[in-house]
Amino acid sequence: EVQLVESGGGLVQAGGSLRLSCAASGFTFDDSAIAWFRQFPGKAREGVSGISNSDGSTYYASSVKGRFTISSDNAKNTVYLQMNSLKPEDTAVYFCGTVARADLRLVGYDAIKEHSVEYWGQGTQVAVSS
Repeated sequence: EVQLVESGGGLVQAGGSLRLSCAASGFTFDDSAIAWFRQFPGKAREGVSGISNSDGSTYYASSVKGRFTISSDNAKNTVYLQMNSLKPEDTAVYFCGTVARADLRLVGYDAIKEHSVEYWGQGTQVAVSS
């Protein structure tokens, strides 16, 4: 059974940092590609960042480039999203999901859609106060 479990969300002041974790199981992690999405109230999920766990390629949406860093620990089957210089507009529920490697690059073009994700985690809330 595929499982993705996010953690690390919380409340932080503007300018602060959080690190989200996505612990994965039930599939071959080393061959996978995982993306982080976020969802604002009443909106569709939008891609934030993605990583290929086979070759380490990373991709970022324009809204977070230079502030967020994605990484993975293949020994722990876990993907991380380090979020620095947080802004109130980063407030959202953050989800990780498995994506086809062919779609991963779309994150960098702000073009990845929810239907590219096969499996989702349950989400973790991030709130940034001004």
